[in-house]
Amino acid sequence: MAQRGRQVSYAEQIALRTHAELNEVASAASIGVRATAEDQFLERLRRGDTAAFEQLVAERSGDIYSLLFRLTSDAEEARDLTQETFLRAFQGIQRFRGEADLKTWIYRIAINQARNRWRWWKRRRRDATVSLDAPIGDREQTIGSGLRNVDAIDPEQETLARERELQLREALQSLRSSYREAVILRDVEGFSYEEIAETLQINIGTVKSRLSRGRLELRHMLEGSL
Repeated sequence: MAQRGRQVSYAEQIALRTHAELNEVASAASIGVRATAEDQFLERLRRGDTAAFEQLVAERSGDIYSLLFRLTSDAEEARDLTQETFLRAFQGIQRFRGEADLKTWIYRIAINQARNRWRWWKRRRRDATVSLDAPIGDREQTIGSGLRNVDAIDPEQETLARERELQLREALQSLRSSYREAVILRDVEGFSYEEIAETLQINIGTVKSRLSRGRLELRHMLEGSL
């Protein structure tokens, strides 16, 4: 009969523990390498290294544009605000001390730019709307086609999907801006509560409160339509 519950020898215990400790050391070393690389990249940005800034724009501009489009529902506004965001980041990188993650710092700049633009338009009583068929940049792709469900090949399903997208977008735009920001950062961008708190410069309790209220309002607005 096969021996059951073979006792692990003292030597094996030492080997297993040593293996686990080595894994911990390797993991810590990997984190240290990443931190060093990030510090070096940040130092290049602070020195005004053009290549480093171009890399930052290449890596982050798509995410920032998507965020700003969701906040404004205006392709041209989002494009302008994306450029303004990276201009402000370039101008302010010397003041960035690394207390927050570089990503959340840039998102914070983007959100502040969107807030400032909203106040500017509000003062001028401009109620801007954007067509789902508006082209995105120089491409032939439209906003609507970019957001559509690619699996919705049937024309009727595609029409319904388009209507749902429009309803959701309108509902998001109807939310108070503080709720909209929290909902988009959490439910669309996938930020943690801590990251949202850093980005919006509020405490985690306020993050959870805004999320709860924003989601509740969205539910009420979309009840029976989605």
